[in-house]
Amino acid sequence: MPNNANTETAWNYHEATKHSYTSVRTNPHFLDFGNQPLPFKIYPALEPSRMPAEVRQTGVAALSAIAAGIPAQTNTAPDLEAVAQLLYLSAGITRQRKYSGGEIYFRAAACTGALYEVELYLVCGDVCGEVANLEAGVYHFAPAEFGLRRLRAGDYRRVLVEATGVEPAIAHAPLTIVCTCTYWRNAWKYQARTYRHFGWDNGTLLANLLAVATALGLPAKVVCGFVDATLNRLLDVDSQREVAFSLVALGHDSGLSARPAPPSRTTPQALAEISPLGLETVPLSRDEIDYPLMREMHAASSLESAIEVTAWRGRTPLNPTPMTNLPPPAGPVVQLTPLSDAEMPRDPIEQVILRRGSSRQFARTPITLTQLSTLLDRATRGIPADFLNPFGSQLNHLYLIVHAVEGLESGAYVFHRDRRVLECLKRGNFRDQAGYLGLEQRLPADAAVDIFFLADLRSVFDRFGNRGYRTVQLEAGILGGKLYLAAYAQRLGATGLTFYDDDVTRFFSPHAEGKSAIFLVAVGNSAKLRQ
Repeated sequence: MPNNANTETAWNYHEATKHSYTSVRTNPHFLDFGNQPLPFKIYPALEPSRMPAEVRQTGVAALSAIAAGIPAQTNTAPDLEAVAQLLYLSAGITRQRKYSGGEIYFRAAACTGALYEVELYLVCGDVCGEVANLEAGVYHFAPAEFGLRRLRAGDYRRVLVEATGVEPAIAHAPLTIVCTCTYWRNAWKYQARTYRHFGWDNGTLLANLLAVATALGLPAKVVCGFVDATLNRLLDVDSQREVAFSLVALGHDSGLSARPAPPSRTTPQALAEISPLGLETVPLSRDEIDYPLMREMHAASSLESAIEVTAWRGRTPLNPTPMTNLPPPAGPVVQLTPLSDAEMPRDPIEQVILRRGSSRQFARTPITLTQLSTLLDRATRGIPADFLNPFGSQLNHLYLIVHAVEGLESGAYVFHRDRRVLECLKRGNFRDQAGYLGLEQRLPADAAVDIFFLADLRSVFDRFGNRGYRTVQLEAGILGGKLYLAAYAQRLGATGLTFYDDDVTRFFSPHAEGKSAIFLVAVGNSAKLRQ
């Protein structure tokens, strides 16, 4: 198996899964609705214990929650009601819609194709609450029943500490949420490109989770450095079908003494404690089509020992500018005018999450420069993650096609986060081009602005190896999720979209030369919201 440092695998996957005008038209794939995967993972022999269903009112404005965070060493732990709030507002079912073939269960966070391939697991000590207590253990979140199924009894937090190379946030976390991704549930529609979607869909979910944690007063940190085999074994997942993708440490207990012996090459303590469970799960569908390219990508980006994890974790590549990794502006610039704390809408984060959707139609009406400025300012103030060090580092660069923003000429721009300015790359009406770049859809053509995420994959791979492909996609998903929330907090609409990879780079070149398209979010006035 190629090791993480041999990045040929990541480059091969990236090139093989690019969309182009030709590839889309020559792909014979069709949707077999008779073989559509189940939307939930089901353990038929395990009865879920239900959680409190009432949404706690935090009163914290969404635009504050997405932009701020709780200091890492704030001593606090979630109670059961907070755990329920975190799960419901990140992966819970918020609405459902019937159609001729059945029913769609929409979740709190945006997801490609509403297929929801991300599963959540909890590893925790004893959690108390006014309604009931949650004993230490490893649990699977069951969205359909809004409950938890206990997979293992006992405190397994030390296993996480070993597997993450003694990451301090994990070592002191009363609760860690493990996010896994299931290949077939998303690949049924999107085939091998699904591995990109793992990052996008996990990321939008984490944007919600981080914001809710902030509103509840809980420190939180995203952790991507861990021994993959240990995590998969702890959760007892079939790694040919489902794999651990990211962790989130929640809360802080300075009294925890979970630090194990110095990390070894095979983490023998952790592995010795984890016996197979052999729990039955309901098959997702009649037949599963395998796309080996995804599993090869994941295997090549897996870390095999705690020593490798500690070597992997470290400073983010930052050159030449610490905050944006962009050269100084060479063209005309427009100063952003974001709302101050006193001026911003006060809609609380839980209300905005429940309001959020993915716009299916935009009205061709303008938004204001202040609204756009607030979006960019609030969504990019930093993500607490082990691969973004120092805090505020960013792997993705934001490029914009502006169609209808009052006070801003139509054209192509790049966002300089450190200077809070937009640099104009070229002026003009590019609605038709935006529609084409967004896979020839109306949404990016009708939106007020399209925000493209591009990254220099060479520097990312040089620093993080194959695993850098996970981190750059995950960061884009988190930033995209924050843009979603910032849009809906201002009564705008937003939607995440796919794109013609190389055509996006060409459109923004020469400035974007050498970069790769990672994600796209379109923002504007939703036609539905204006009715």
